[in-house]
Amino acid sequence: QVQLVESGGGLVQTGGSLRLSCAASGRTFSTYTMGWFRQAPGKEREFVAAISWSDSTYYADSVKGRFTISRDNTNNTVYLQMNSLKPEDTAVYYCAASERGGRYIDWYHYWGQGTQVTVSS
Repeated sequence: QVQLVESGGGLVQTGGSLRLSCAASGRTFSTYTMGWFRQAPGKEREFVAAISWSDSTYYADSVKGRFTISRDNTNNTVYLQMNSLKPEDTAVYYCAASERGGRYIDWYHYWGQGTQVTVSS
């Protein structure tokens, strides 16, 4: 079992930056692929980024070059550094853990409660 708690969301202007954090419980954190997903009002939850146990990273095309995912296995934390934010990045951002890895939402069985990111124009 893995429990996830996100933090770091907030209100930022277009072009600004935010760093999201996700603290995980559980002794096997380092073996999971960790992912970030987001859900905007009226839209389906979508993949944003993921990082495997071996530090391989994957990004949605819409955030590539602007967002960076990283992990600290010592502190059981995964981060999402978001730069050059746009109004279309506004959403609730969720941290998730998968024993399989990748970008497919169905492979993620552990989820945080989400943190709101709002980008004003």
